[in-house]
Amino acid sequence: MANAWMAFPHAGSAYAYAGPALKKAWARLHRGDCEPFPADGAVVDAWRHFHAGAFQQAVEAGRKAKGAGINAAVKAQCVYANYLERDEKAKLTLFEQAAQWADERRAAAPDDANAHYVYAFALGRYGQGISVAKALAQGFGGKIREALTTALQLAPKHAEAAAAYGAYQSEVIDKVGGVVAGLTYGAKRDSALKYFEQALKLFPDSPIVHIEYANGLIRLFGKTRIDDATRLYEQAAAAKPADAMEHLDVELAKSELE
Repeated sequence: MANAWMAFPHAGSAYAYAGPALKKAWARLHRGDCEPFPADGAVVDAWRHFHAGAFQQAVEAGRKAKGAGINAAVKAQCVYANYLERDEKAKLTLFEQAAQWADERRAAAPDDANAHYVYAFALGRYGQGISVAKALAQGFGGKIREALTTALQLAPKHAEAAAAYGAYQSEVIDKVGGVVAGLTYGAKRDSALKYFEQALKLFPDSPIVHIEYANGLIRLFGKTRIDDATRLYEQAAAAKPADAMEHLDVELAKSELE
């Protein structure tokens, strides 16, 4: 990583989680992705950087720690690319690279639910960057679906994977229509709504779950569900962030409402 990344613009002590504070807050911080507390101190440090918004350090520490540290590295790189990287080409490179790391991790540790999720997260964001139609033509649809369903089989309480699976289905339906989406990609409107609801039930404090649900409603129903989508955005904007990623999600919700 030669170039210095843009700093997290809201850095402060709020998300530092120094020493034992991280373990104490772990259940709340990882309610969305079900990542177990690491046995390896180097992996703990990678996540500490992630939560504080030191995304570049999180990637470096996670890659160096290897193993479960890869999940922290992939998530940090994707969150950074999604929210803070301004250059579109650089953003795509970051997502593509992160997807590759995650794919290697899930091959090495097939029972690691979060490895499957972060792979789908990275590949999904990359697909959105090149256009959903292009991503589907390149066969990403099946890969994302397989990774998310595997994550949910391994960790049924994985709220972020549930929200992502709802988002995936709504995007495919929006792009190719209900019939083709169902027959070719296993994407159905009722299923999308079910997974959004499941995610909301699993993690009602999550801003990103509310945002994904809102976006999904617009894709599936257009303006007829605009009030429901707005309400979900308002709830996301009013959420109390527990770390840097959630802070960026809340800021996104506020800007969308404006």
